[in-house]
Amino acid sequence: MRIEDMVESQIIASVKSEADLEMALKSNVNIVFLLTGNLLSAERYILQLKEAGKHVFLHLDFIEGLSNSRSAVNFIAEAWKPTGIITTKANMVKFAKEMNLMTIQRIFLLDRSALYKGIEMVKSCSPDAVEIMPGIMPKIVDQLTSELPYPIIVGGLISELQEVHDALRAGALAVSSGNPNMWHFDL
Repeated sequence: MRIEDMVESQIIASVKSEADLEMALKSNVNIVFLLTGNLLSAERYILQLKEAGKHVFLHLDFIEGLSNSRSAVNFIAEAWKPTGIITTKANMVKFAKEMNLMTIQRIFLLDRSALYKGIEMVKSCSPDAVEIMPGIMPKIVDQLTSELPYPIIVGGLISELQEVHDALRAGALAVSSGNPNMWHFDL
């Protein structure tokens, strides 16, 4: 399955705390980026979300106790079974693809140099999708959708419905948000 086929709501919940988890379970979103947990809680969170019909992407860089290694990704794929992973590290994308997990490469666009380095990194690891931060740059979203053959998800600093619409019009597949109020938008 492709990530484009999974998206029902064009808002993706970025869950940053256990309190947010409860709100995500009841929200309109069908994809959740899990940015909280540790070796003891992450499996339970993933299971709850999956039981609620959500696709779960585990952000490897935020789960306490995980190392950036092939064996960590192997464990996640075998034991926790999320839909996929999110990471800023190209080697972790490659490891996850070997384990048949879907992958989202997160890149931070601080300046033009970071943009070009991000494009190079994405091309080197071929993720299923790319998340760019901050997401309030429709011109850059448009540029990336023409330069990269991967779906673009935007996140960071988006706080208004108009900004969501601007990102989607620029070519973004979806918008990730840590704001639970946005998880009820009907998009």
